[in-house]
Formats: sequence, structure tokens, C-alpha cells
Amino acid sequence: QVQLVASGGGLVQVGGSLRLSCAASRGTFSSYTVAWFRQAPGKEREFVTAMSRNNDSHYIDSVKGRFTISRDNARNTMNLQMNSLKPEDTGVYYCAVRWSPYNSNAYYYHRSSDYSDWGQGTQVIVSS
Repeated sequence: QVQLVASGGGLVQVGGSLRLSCAASRGTFSSYTVAWFRQAPGKEREFVTAMSRNNDSHYIDSVKGRFTISRDNARNTMNLQMNSLKPEDTGVYYCAVRWSPYNSNAYYYHRSSDYSDWGQGTQVIVSS
């Protein structure tokens, strides 16, 4: 069991930026696929982006060119840089990890059920 703590959320204006972080209390990211999901009020949780152990990344179309996922395996930390934020980006953002013994394409793991360990979530509100 990997315990994750997400942070960095807040209230920003349209077009602003936020950098979310997720730190693991134990374990290592070097053999994990890492991902970010989000859940808007009254809606189901959706996949946003993931990065495989071999640094392949995948993004949903709505955030391509605006969001960037990164990882620091030495510090067991993952990040999500969010630029040009839009009101539809509002929601609670969750980090998640999945043990991945082999290299893979990040797109392969895009469902909530693919991930075993989750952070508590950090809220992002984009005002319009």
C-alpha cells in the first residue's frame, strides 16, 4: 500500500496556472505508472493524464497543450502543471499510482480501476 498526499489546489482565474503535487509516503515511483484524475461537482471521476514508468504520457484531448504531467522518482513525487485554466477544469484532482513491472504506453491505464492507490484529492476552482 502506497499512501499518497495531493496538494497545490486552489482558486484561480480563467487563464491562470496551478501546479499540483503528489507525494508518496512510502515506496517508489520508478516502477509505477502515475496518473491524475478529476471529479467535477455532481459528475463522475474522469481520467486526465498518466505517465508510464518509461515516461510515456497520455492526455485527454481537452487538456492537451495546457497540462503537463511529470515525475521525480528520486523523491517519489509526481506533478501536474496546469496552464490556461478554464472553468471546465474545476474539480477535485486525485493522484493515483499503479505498480507496473514492465514498460508500457500510458494510455493503456486510463480507467480508475487500473489504479490501486489514491491520494485524498485537492480542489481546483477556476472562476469565470
